[in-house]
Amino acid sequence: MGYTPMIQQYLKIKEQYRDEIVFFRLGDFYEMFFDDAIKASEILEIALTARDGGLGKVPMCGIPYHAYEGYVAKLLARGIKVAICEQVEDPSQAKGIVRREVIRVITPGTVMDEKVLKDNNNNYLVSLTVEKGSWGLAYVDVSTGEFKVTQSSAGINSLGEELFRLKPTEAIIPVELKEEGTLLEYLKQIGCSFNLRTLPAKAQTEILSGLVGDTGNQITLEQQIYHWPLAAMAAYLIVDFLQETQKQKLSHLTRIEVYRPDKFMLLDTATRRNLELTENLHTRGVRGSLLGVLDATITAMGARKLKQWLQAPLIDKEAIDARLGAVEELVRSASLREGLRNAIKGIYDLERLLGRVSYGTANARDLIALKQSAQRLPLIAEVLQKAGAKQLSIYRYKLDLLEDVCSLLEESIVEEPPAGIRDGNIIKDGFHREVDELRRASRYGKQWIAQLEAQERERTGIRSLKVGFNKVFGYYLEVTRANLSLVPSDYQRKQTLANAERFITAELKEKETLILGAEEKLNNLEYRLFQEIRQKIEGTAGRIQMTANTIAELDVLLSFALVAIKNNYCKPELSQNTELELLEARHPVVEELTAGEFVANDFSLAPPGHVLNIITGPNMAGKSTYIRTAALIVIMAQIGSFVPAQKAVIGIVDRVFARVGASDDLSTGQSTFMVEMNEVANILHNATHRSLVILDEVGRGTSTFDGISIAWAVSEYLVDQVKCRTLFATHYHELIALQRERTTVQNFCMAVKEEGNRITFLRRVVPGGADRSYGIHVAELAGLPKEVINKAYEILGTLEDVKGNPSDHQVVIPATPSNNVQPQSLDPVKAFLDRLLNIDLNQVTPIESWHLLFSLSTEADSLRQALQGGQHGQ
Repeated sequence: MGYTPMIQQYLKIKEQYRDEIVFFRLGDFYEMFFDDAIKASEILEIALTARDGGLGKVPMCGIPYHAYEGYVAKLLARGIKVAICEQVEDPSQAKGIVRREVIRVITPGTVMDEKVLKDNNNNYLVSLTVEKGSWGLAYVDVSTGEFKVTQSSAGINSLGEELFRLKPTEAIIPVELKEEGTLLEYLKQIGCSFNLRTLPAKAQTEILSGLVGDTGNQITLEQQIYHWPLAAMAAYLIVDFLQETQKQKLSHLTRIEVYRPDKFMLLDTATRRNLELTENLHTRGVRGSLLGVLDATITAMGARKLKQWLQAPLIDKEAIDARLGAVEELVRSASLREGLRNAIKGIYDLERLLGRVSYGTANARDLIALKQSAQRLPLIAEVLQKAGAKQLSIYRYKLDLLEDVCSLLEESIVEEPPAGIRDGNIIKDGFHREVDELRRASRYGKQWIAQLEAQERERTGIRSLKVGFNKVFGYYLEVTRANLSLVPSDYQRKQTLANAERFITAELKEKETLILGAEEKLNNLEYRLFQEIRQKIEGTAGRIQMTANTIAELDVLLSFALVAIKNNYCKPELSQNTELELLEARHPVVEELTAGEFVANDFSLAPPGHVLNIITGPNMAGKSTYIRTAALIVIMAQIGSFVPAQKAVIGIVDRVFARVGASDDLSTGQSTFMVEMNEVANILHNATHRSLVILDEVGRGTSTFDGISIAWAVSEYLVDQVKCRTLFATHYHELIALQRERTTVQNFCMAVKEEGNRITFLRRVVPGGADRSYGIHVAELAGLPKEVINKAYEILGTLEDVKGNPSDHQVVIPATPSNNVQPQSLDPVKAFLDRLLNIDLNQVTPIESWHLLFSLSTEADSLRQALQGGQHGQ
């Protein structure tokens, strides 16, 4: 005695998929058994039951097969993969137990279900190879067909930046990298699960070519991949993984595209986060980010494309100008803009529709959505005929109208098909002769059945007689018990109920056989025809993808135009120089979220003559907003968007660095100051003369003198060594002295209006340096108790009276009335003279001499005032 045949079949399949939960198809349910059932029932919050397995009760739970997507999503969210095990033969024709096979393994990076995927986000699966500081990377979105590879020798940190840009949900890495701590930490921070795979021994490109050929796909391998062995190996890992888990050819993966990260503006992780490009720092939502401002797209494809552009701005002037030229025409021509928007509005997500077609999961409704989308393509082409911009003309050329696809679907699929594809009513009348004949036979039989009830009532005199149908007995004649005496002799009793009996006749069974036979044949034929139609659509994958990409880019450019009109943006002027000139510039996000009028400001940098602007001023006056404005405008311009300014002249930027704000990194045990210094180090090591650097409060996480020294040294390095455009917002007013030493440095400050004890932040940036921070005023605005504020002003007055080096004399802090401790102090005159006599000028650096002179001058002035007031003797 052993397990039942069905449980034996399950265990044999489960042996091959130990790490996955197996969804085992039984009729209209996916069932789980043994440990899978125990684990799944807890996670999915479904009842755990049991069934006889031949050797006792077997734990079991199940879900409806037609609603599995939501359950899969919950399991994937817990890092659990799912193996879909289907019945692969008709149960009615099976000899013994129905044959079952795993048809697909669903992993985080291979999700295809629209209920699980987010419309506006890509779902990337990546693969990685690393060798001696170089790395290869491939990534694919199986839901859209995007497949790209790259290779770099820039080190593991640059690989991390690319991973943070893509934010994959799943990674494939060679087993040799399982101890690569830095790489695994990147994946952990992203929240990306990973699979370990063994690398093949053969030449990578040879294997990849063979593997691609084996799938039956027409994937184009760009020539560069043959010179990039690590990229080719990464691509191999992905194709091999997809073959193993998806168990079918993926015809929508039509092309492996090669790209180079250094051909786009490089944005490190800190910069993406600090500038809030795609999500805000507080809620991680889109509102409050640059993406939230720019996204007026009307298709899911366009929304994904905009996010891709925002994460990889261009550095090629010709390509940027092409986008800007298209946006400019769309801004100027209302008819072109509205015509395109109206034409695009009805288009569905062609990329993901095609993905489902390729996977064989598209239903008839998906094909109708594809047809309705294709029907709008001629409208788009007609509108584009009127466009003059070069980029819009290129889109007209690239737009495949898919007339054959539209014609096939128009002729074959009914306008309102059912959700299922096995129950018929999909194929149009007139498309296929045999379908029409079977449909007529079925309809004739049903008409005969409909007439039978009236005929039998007339013949028998039983007015309550009814004709019914169920799957167990087929068609029947039902007679109530009160009328059984009127039943004719040709009626054959089939079923007895409490208050009635059911009968059949020979003629009724004959018609039933005709009807049911015709319906079964019809449903099977319609299913086969639908599969053939779907395969024909699959054969046009490359054309559909090109059209989908064209529409996505048009949607983004339309979005740029609409946002530019709504927010009064201007067209930026890009150059190959290194200047940055912005007139009346505004922060795009703050402007949108601010109730009142945003105060615009100017920017001007022109290396090598003018490299650094130091911006000083009070807390909350707007320094951080000001420097972020420049960075966001540069990024907007280089993705092809108009910008919030009256005028913008921008020398193309190769990298933007934003050292703005910081917090402890608990995952790595790094303090706020260490995080800040790491970001600064990254800037100093990687910035070039074409970069834009914005720095906010560098050095504030340590002692004042240490902080000033670091800020000064960093500024000098950027000015003298890197010579890149830099905006430095700081509380260290001592830095304004740099302008006297470097003609390439200019000082600016945030204007403040003082009225007695009240101040007003004007948000306007003006030339010159600030000499006060107004920190106590900000504390007062924040609601600190009045006694704390008064005490702070008292201490501030004392500190301002006695300035200098705290290590050389003691500052006297006035006591509050409740403080019984009497203040003590050293003689400041003696301390001053001792300090002056002990200076070794041979050991003092230029910057230290400046600090020393500033400190001595301030202390001498305090002593002079004290002596004049008679507070000290000779």
